[in-house]
Amino acid sequence: MENKTTNLCKILLIEDDVVTNFITTSKLNNLGYSNITAVENGKEAIDYLKDNKPDLIVLDLNMPIMDGFEFMESKEQNCICMGVPIVIVTSSGRPSDKEKAKTFLDVISYLEKPLNYDKLQKILMSLRQCLK
Repeated sequence: MENKTTNLCKILLIEDDVVTNFITTSKLNNLGYSNITAVENGKEAIDYLKDNKPDLIVLDLNMPIMDGFEFMESKEQNCICMGVPIVIVTSSGRPSDKEKAKTFLDVISYLEKPLNYDKLQKILMSLRQCLK
């Protein structure tokens, strides 16, 4: 089901777990999304975003060096890639994290791990809507 739209979509995956990165990237590749960049923490993501603008950011919250919330704070304070939708995919089901995530402008979805097919479909639907 690969088409031009899926091939041209740039996805930034911010996740510190190498296995989760591999699985998520593989699933996206199987669905026709091949333009995926994976980084391991928020600091690497900020550095990447200084020169690149993805169509979608898939973000974990619990990471070393700079966690997901620190990443979003830095992104907003420095006006980096504003308007790029963020889908949070995290192991945190804490209500306080869900509420805090709502305070960030670009967050469009909060999904709990593990990332199964249905959750992946939600991410892709979010991406398609953002590209319209």
